[in-house]
Order: sequence, then C-alpha cells, then structure tokens
Amino acid sequence: MEITHQRKTWESEFGEDYLQRNLFNPEQLDSLYLSRYGISKTNLNNDFLKDIPRDARILEIGTNIGNQILHLQSMGFTNLYGIEIQDRAINFAKHRADNLNIIKGDALDIPFKDNFFDVVFTHGVLIHISPENINNVLKEIYRVSKKYIWGLEYFAEEYTEIEYHGKSSLMWKTDFLKLYKTNFNDLETVKEKRLHYLENDELIDQMFLVEK
Repeated sequence: MEITHQRKTWESEFGEDYLQRNLFNPEQLDSLYLSRYGISKTNLNNDFLKDIPRDARILEIGTNIGNQILHLQSMGFTNLYGIEIQDRAINFAKHRADNLNIIKGDALDIPFKDNFFDVVFTHGVLIHISPENINNVLKEIYRVSKKYIWGLEYFAEEYTEIEYHGKSSLMWKTDFLKLYKTNFNDLETVKEKRLHYLENDELIDQMFLVEK
C-alpha cells in the first residue's frame, strides 16, 4: 500500500509534537468541550450513544494516545479497540489504562474482518485524510462496521482545505455525514448535531451517528 504524504507527516516528529499538545483525561475532555461548545463530552456522548450496549464492540480509527476511548471506558464501555499509525502514541496509550486493544493500522487498510464491530468511529481524523483518499477510507470504515458509524469532524458545506500549523495538505473540512450517505445508500441518519464554537459561531463541528 502506498504511504501517503499525510501518513509520513503523522509518523514524523510533527506527529509526536501533537501527542504532547493533546493529552486529556476524561475530566479534562469534559472541560474542553464545555469551553468549546457549551456541552460536556459526557453529555454529548450520552446523547448519541444512549442506545448502544456497554459491551458493544467499538473501534476507533486514529486512536492517537487514547483520549477518546479512555473517555468511553470512563462511561462504562468495556469492549474497546483502536488503530493508530504512530508507534509512540500506541505505546503511550497502552500505558494509560488496561483493556485497551490498540494496534498499528492504517485507515486505508483496516486490519479487521468485515462487519467485526458494532460501532466504528472517528473523532477529528477524517479531516486529516486527503480528498483523493477519503472515499477509500470511508469504504474501509463501512466494511468493518456491522451496524453503526459515529463521527465528530470539522464541518463545511463544501470541501475546504485548512492550513494546519503552517503546513498544507494536512487538513480539510466538509460535510462528512453527507459524504458517507453519498457513498452508501443504505445508511440511515440516527442523529446529527452541529456544534458551534462559543468563541466563533462561524466555526462548526458536526457529530453524527448513522446505522446500516
């Protein structure tokens, strides 16, 4: 498989710097979301995942150091998996809590069989996939999900590139929910929420849950 520019960047020192900037425990994530959106991470997750059994098999694409799945663990979810491309992030995440099944893996070639997970999700990961590769990543996510796909990503009506820490070709925003449903006509929207930033109402994130 071709190693993309984005993967090379995230596996470099640039990706390791991200690790240092974005270390949050569950309580700190709640505080971050409250300051950003006016709603805690726990309340937001409960709103979307209230009907998901706590023993559901859940996969995060792009786990990094495990902030999101640690938060799910704090909410009582017990069957959590993740894939990540950066070795240092994987090792760091594994030392943060027990029972986190995190392995090295690429979103373009997810190392699990079809329909293996009840829920597959990304939080702030699709935004880092190039428009040339995004549809292939969505196909992989769809392939390994048995029932639900969950996401939280930057939102825009049209595909828009954003400069990321002075670098190009590393971040984009669009309507990822629409992109999923354009690619897979059997997906039904369970819930969608557009989250406006308190400090800048023009900045919007989109959380969505779709079901096969």
